[in-house]
Amino acid sequence: MGDRNLARGAVSGPLGAYETELRTELAGTGYAAKSVADIVLMMARLSRWMETHGVEVAELRPAVVEEFLRCRREVTRVEGAARRGLGPLLRFLRGRELIPGEEVLDGSPVEELLAAYRDYLVGERGLAAETVRCYVLQGRKFLAELREPLDVALARLDAGAVVAFVMEHTRGAASVWSAKTLVTATRSLLRFLHVQGWIAVPLAAAVPAVAGWRLAAVPRGLEQDQIEAVLAGPKVSSAAGLRDRAVLLVLARLGLRGAEVAALGLADVDWRAGEIIVRGKGGCLERVPLPFEVGEALAAYLTIARPSCSCASLFVTARPPYHGLNGSAVRAIMGRACGRAGLPRLGAHRLRHSLATQVLRAGAPLSEVGQLLRHRNQLSTTVYAKVDHAVLRSLARQWPLPAPAAADGSAS
Repeated sequence: MGDRNLARGAVSGPLGAYETELRTELAGTGYAAKSVADIVLMMARLSRWMETHGVEVAELRPAVVEEFLRCRREVTRVEGAARRGLGPLLRFLRGRELIPGEEVLDGSPVEELLAAYRDYLVGERGLAAETVRCYVLQGRKFLAELREPLDVALARLDAGAVVAFVMEHTRGAASVWSAKTLVTATRSLLRFLHVQGWIAVPLAAAVPAVAGWRLAAVPRGLEQDQIEAVLAGPKVSSAAGLRDRAVLLVLARLGLRGAEVAALGLADVDWRAGEIIVRGKGGCLERVPLPFEVGEALAAYLTIARPSCSCASLFVTARPPYHGLNGSAVRAIMGRACGRAGLPRLGAHRLRHSLATQVLRAGAPLSEVGQLLRHRNQLSTTVYAKVDHAVLRSLARQWPLPAPAAADGSAS
């Protein structure tokens, strides 16, 4: 069963009846032959495990899948590869309603509560999909700490337990930003629990704040030679290289956020007007001028490298099945380019900071920098006042201060 080139009919057990249909769907979607073989191999392993443990197809819930992966970890270290192989298989089974949908999860009280919380965030709060995903993820961490049955644990929940949770999970946070994300999501969950009657007392106010002062940090931009080295990183002789260079130029010359680049669609490029429609924070649509250099890179990608597919996203994956890039993929493109440029792995936002710093040093006022970055709050732009070291140096006072002169003119 270890042979990747599985012949048809090689999958035995509960999933064997669906092998041919899975192969047909994967091939029709555009999966390469090797990818199809890998997925079918994982299907065979899962089906054999299900047969050994007496698991029927309808019982293949997330908790069961995690148990299968736990068993796989005992015989292999490549759990990540196993998860990637399982993804298309599980989507195939869900699409035919053979296993519970993703939203149902494992049917536990915690997951049912989180599903209601997700509906609340989408329907009542109207939050973006990425924000909802983040809040639910943090909410699962909080509820996982409750050792008793859910209704009993929530009835006994008090401010002390909330504070203890936040202190424990923010102590090793990677940054102030990640700690604040946990705090904000926890407050949101506690408000929901109180509104829905799960907890009798409003405990959102008990969540301690994270010490992080506005404008405390200095934006860290790259020097011009570093920017050019990053832009020269992708190999434009390949389709993926043409795409990656276009992505990096949009980041560097337009100052878009990584998620905004991922959200660009084919229809968002107005070639006649020389503009790009950007979907910013809060769902705002704004038109941004399209520089010649960026337009040239986009045209090269679209006419030479972009695969012919039905996906409406501007930037898509280089290999089938084709779908639009997400924020993580944009960050990965930036990371690879940094590696080729001999720089440490940096986030896509670093190019946004670099553009603002360059414009400010060229003599533009802060108001124009704010317009370029599409800031809705002027306070978000004032942090860039710190990056012009030459101007700041003229404001600095000598230290230590010279001793005051005596009345007769002699030194005191």
